[in-house]
Amino acid sequence: MDCKQALEDNDNDMNKASDALRQKGFARAARRADRETTEGVIEAYIHTGGRVGALVELGCETDFVARNEEFKQVAHDIAMQVAAMGPVYISNEEIEEGDGRSASEVCLLQQTFIKDSSKVVSDIVQELAAKVGENVRVVRFSRLALEE
Repeated sequence: MDCKQALEDNDNDMNKASDALRQKGFARAARRADRETTEGVIEAYIHTGGRVGALVELGCETDFVARNEEFKQVAHDIAMQVAAMGPVYISNEEIEEGDGRSASEVCLLQQTFIKDSSKVVSDIVQELAAKVGENVRVVRFSRLALEE
């Protein structure tokens, strides 16, 4: 019914209707942003050659969502992002005073997503939250690399 209503509201324009539905999903996800994320997954990524690896904890509200393949894939993609880009912080709020590096360099959520350069990691997390209808967040991450 939401799809039909979106089409009617947007003069049967599929692109406008899909944008409207997407925005509605983001709004619903934003309302859930203060909910606790006590479930989730821990995903590991080891780069070819075994010289760089990363662990990421991606949190959500229910174990039903945590077992979803798309949720697991996003967790894997974020772990790959951490291994490739070496962020130091999750978000802007964690940047220590006096750290002169740009947020897009050191904050995971502000980095350009390695699989789609038109988005940042926070966009990927928000899109997932809108799809699953729950609060989704990167809880923590760790990166290990030889000789670093």
